[in-house]
Amino acid sequence: MTFSIVGRCAETGMLGVAITTSSICVAARCPHARARVGAVATQNITDPALGPAILDALEAGNDAETALADVLKGRDHTAYRQLTVVDRSGRTASFTGDNILGTNAVFAGTDCFAAGNLLENVGVPAAMTAAFEANASQHLAERLLRALEAGIGAGGELGDVHSAGLLVVDKLPFALVDLRVDWAESDTEIRLRDLWTAYEPQMQDYLNRAVNPDAAPSYGVPGDD
Repeated sequence: MTFSIVGRCAETGMLGVAITTSSICVAARCPHARARVGAVATQNITDPALGPAILDALEAGNDAETALADVLKGRDHTAYRQLTVVDRSGRTASFTGDNILGTNAVFAGTDCFAAGNLLENVGVPAAMTAAFEANASQHLAERLLRALEAGIGAGGELGDVHSAGLLVVDKLPFALVDLRVDWAESDTEIRLRDLWTAYEPQMQDYLNRAVNPDAAPSYGVPGDD
């Protein structure tokens, strides 16, 4: 029911996930990222606990492949899970269980990994990683979003997608970008693009307000002089 990409910016060290699906509120349970640690997408029949568990294993010093294997070892119901991981060094790993829905595929790229299920065709993840790699000079959020759009352009999910998310972490313990469309009848990726277009010019201002409010611009609300 989902396709996604996890990615890393080699220049900045940013890590993130872009994801979309036919069900509601995908960003509430499927994308996970931790600054200077890694990013994880957990999808298909989703267990949201797997994301933090894999990030903990990465933070303990394991690479992507080892962290994923250790977390899944001996765990129940793994046949229903599809997961991708990228670690702080750009190493990637994935797992697709035997009970994944519909046409499914994964594809690894440089500093990224894309995966999907209930896809229109198996070429969707490869189109996503190609778009990610082709836009290396862009902000990681833009690269991830272009990858998601490329996946839709390559056929996307078999059926309509109704929710999407874009998550990026940088150096601080909170997200730099955390945008989501929890439900849309149509044009979900366009709505996510509109959110990023509106948020990007304000992104540094919100970061400044957290780190050093004295250096931040005015809030632009009544009573703010």
